[in-house]
Amino acid sequence: MALALTSVGAASAADNATQPVAAVDELPQGQDVSDTVIELAGWVVASKDSQGYPFAVMDKAAAQILVFGGDGKLRGAAPALFGSATGDHSAPGVAGLALREIPGRDRTTPAGRFVGGYGPSIDAGRVLWVDYDSAVSIHPTPPGTPAEKRAERLASPTPDDNRVTHGCINVSSEFYERVVRSTFERGGVFYVLPDNASMAETFPEFAQSRATAQHEDGKRERSGRH
Repeated sequence: MALALTSVGAASAADNATQPVAAVDELPQGQDVSDTVIELAGWVVASKDSQGYPFAVMDKAAAQILVFGGDGKLRGAAPALFGSATGDHSAPGVAGLALREIPGRDRTTPAGRFVGGYGPSIDAGRVLWVDYDSAVSIHPTPPGTPAEKRAERLASPTPDDNRVTHGCINVSSEFYERVVRSTFERGGVFYVLPDNASMAETFPEFAQSRATAQHEDGKRERSGRH
């Protein structure tokens, strides 16, 4: 249901009735995708905001990631782990700290629109950077964190326990290999929804477009009354 709704939103925005083929669905059964995520994905396609590059929409509150190809078609949706601290900005200098040195309050996943891609890292080899300046990347759940139970958190049916990382985004190894790696091999655009900031502050062009559409809908409704 969630994937079907998202596909329709994006495809109709692109005026293309072709549905995504074999999208990978790892979302827990019965877990929906929010209207905001659906609208944002549709706007990205309709406005060509990703400029033909693949893109991902990440909802921190719902602990979800949705991945789309450059054609706007859904490639997959899955639960994800995000920074243990709520917040929409990275603390100054946090990118230069070792993981153990990052204070708990600064373990945030920043919100906004980021252009990223694969590149080298100091301690993890080649990684998919979402935002290089704040050292935020997408990677599979690391095997060396048994105490944090990251795999178990991903597998749980609710998003309540998915805030555990130092700021990076974790997905299952299977989703990473089947969807993320191949989709973003040449880079892409990443949209991370905010915890506390408004959508207007985080994605001003999208918010303006949505406000304009709502205004036009209101005008049409009023003109139809007699």
